[in-house]
Amino acid sequence: MKLGVVILAAGQGTRMKSSLPKVLHRIAGRPLVGHVIDTAKALGADKVVVVYGHGGDQVQQAINDPTLVWAEQAEQLGTGHAVEQAMFAMADMDRVLVLYGDVPLTQQTTLNSLIQQSHDTALALLTVTLDDPAGYGRIVRVEGHVTRIVEQKDASEIEQRIREINTGILIADRARLAGWLGRLESNNAQGEFYLTDVVAMAVDEGVEVKTAHPVDSFEGEGVNDRVQLATLERRHQQVQAEQLMREGITLRDPARFDLRGRLQHGQDVELDVNVLIEGEVTLGDGVRVGANTVIRNSHIADGVWIKENCVIEDSEVGADSIIGPFARLRPATTLAERVHVGNFVEIKKSDVAAGSKINHLSYIGDTTIGHSVNIGAGTITCNYYGVNKFRTVIGDNAFIGSDTQLVAPVEVGAGATIGAGSTITRDAPADTLTLSRAKQLSLKGWKRPEKQGD
Repeated sequence: MKLGVVILAAGQGTRMKSSLPKVLHRIAGRPLVGHVIDTAKALGADKVVVVYGHGGDQVQQAINDPTLVWAEQAEQLGTGHAVEQAMFAMADMDRVLVLYGDVPLTQQTTLNSLIQQSHDTALALLTVTLDDPAGYGRIVRVEGHVTRIVEQKDASEIEQRIREINTGILIADRARLAGWLGRLESNNAQGEFYLTDVVAMAVDEGVEVKTAHPVDSFEGEGVNDRVQLATLERRHQQVQAEQLMREGITLRDPARFDLRGRLQHGQDVELDVNVLIEGEVTLGDGVRVGANTVIRNSHIADGVWIKENCVIEDSEVGADSIIGPFARLRPATTLAERVHVGNFVEIKKSDVAAGSKINHLSYIGDTTIGHSVNIGAGTITCNYYGVNKFRTVIGDNAFIGSDTQLVAPVEVGAGATIGAGSTITRDAPADTLTLSRAKQLSLKGWKRPEKQGD
């Protein structure tokens, strides 16, 4: 069976009150429609068509996926009309699955169940039973069989009491669906071509409409405003947190954890409150991460302790290292094993070998540091001249005194010692003390100025 997927993403989303198309608002750091596209591909769809309208150029640029087919809905004439715009690309498909760009959290397992239901019928629907179904189209059944769907605005008082609602997600035989779409009419309260009207057409033709149901009702929930966006964000984060805990991660408070990407991890990982994981992150065995820490696109090896309030991005941290608190590792930072990076230290585009320590109030940029080096408090590498950047090299076992400025390009030899308060502009030889200080003066008779008046 060849499966085609149509994703409806043409709505303007006026209730979002935003210049950004609704489907580009984000959950877990990814556009709503991006979640839906990922799910469609995970199903093994042979073709995915995205129907766009409002902000179509923005949507295409943001997704930037050459495997997708794009279909424009120039006029917003309803869901049936939207699906019809995509049918030109479905000619060689056997089944068409309709998804929604603003319904981001439908699970692959749920859709697989729906697809399974469609194997012996021409139409299957995904439905959910809600305690409060207000606003949704109702599934009307007679003797247990689906007969039609009635929209909220067209429903009678009795029909509005029905709790089984239509998610809008359906799968149909491609040829039959094309015929039903061609017969849609807009004689309803909205004056639109409802996709849901194909259900009554199918029943009239003797088709038994099958249904499937998600495990969690949130899978069928859409986003119409920022309140719903935030609600689904928290629900999605809860699901991710529960999965990680089942895999063996300790989350000190699952309600205060965010994963906006993919996390690979070893055993006995502990994450304190308000930890944010973004992009592709790997945490090795026994990694501990302190509160209020951000880790983005980084690899953290076994036994690392990241203390509170750190930011680590596009970096590698070697085994048994200690980072923080209040440390920042910027892109292209590579730390070997047993490195210590302390409070208010910033490192960028640098390599630090095993056992070296940068413990206090320092900036290290464009630098290569050997093993067992000690960088004193307040040390900075002056790597930028305003136009170009230059590299600093510090050899093994060097000792850099506090409040040192290393003006690149410069090299400090292995075993060298730099006296505190020095500004180093030329290479410092190995196994030698190098320092630069002005002569200390004490001026007799000097008096500190006193404040006059108020």
